[in-house]
Amino acid sequence: MDLSALFSLANKVAIITGASKGIGFGIAEIFAAAGAKVVISSRKQEALDEMATQLREKGYEVAAIACNVGRMEEMDNLVKQTIEKYGQIDILVNNAAVNPVFGPVHNTTPEAFDKIMDVNVKAPFHLMNLCFPYLRASSGASVINISSIGGISPEQGLGIYSVSKAALISLSKVYAKEWGDHKIRVNTICPGLIQTKFSEALWSNDKIMEHMMKALPIKRVGTSEEIGAMALFLASKASSYTTGATLTADGGFTI
Repeated sequence: MDLSALFSLANKVAIITGASKGIGFGIAEIFAAAGAKVVISSRKQEALDEMATQLREKGYEVAAIACNVGRMEEMDNLVKQTIEKYGQIDILVNNAAVNPVFGPVHNTTPEAFDKIMDVNVKAPFHLMNLCFPYLRASSGASVINISSIGGISPEQGLGIYSVSKAALISLSKVYAKEWGDHKIRVNTICPGLIQTKFSEALWSNDKIMEHMMKALPIKRVGTSEEIGAMALFLASKASSYTTGATLTADGGFTI
């Protein structure tokens, strides 16, 4: 059996949002190593160009297209530029997310609520719809939505963020059911505590870390590469009979 072919992304084009650092960049590097043409996207072109250069120096095919997923017109442009450059979209990873508040849910302002839901739920919804005609034309289409263990059970201090991630899990299942006839698979990854800039408020807090380490069967913080490896499984032929799944990579925290 040729396992390299099973996990190959050769001749595939992947869009990854929130990909200038952290989990998004970890996924981008692994996809590129697996042979995909990777479109990395985040808000700042300068940061994207820097990371794209790093990947190109390793011999990977990468395009860097700035996009603030909180703005509908910028997502339209992301898809348009991807098609102009590569002519196809086979894989979409909705990784971009925001969490502007940390604390009791009753302190969350309506403005913060709207921002969280717009970026974490509405943006994946809109981008999936924009990519639909191209995913439908693919011979192996896969959508991967990055949720959180907070979407399974609310995390303290991350109330509305947890609500948004629960909504993303449900949204993924809806699309998985409706898009099965179009041969488009839609799955969700729920990372636990991963050492990224986004989660620094958690892993840099000694009190939170002490609580987490007591609860974790695997007593360490996870890495972006470990999320990238799970995403590769979901993007490749290895998961060809998997859709609507919610996979955790959390060191056993949700057991």
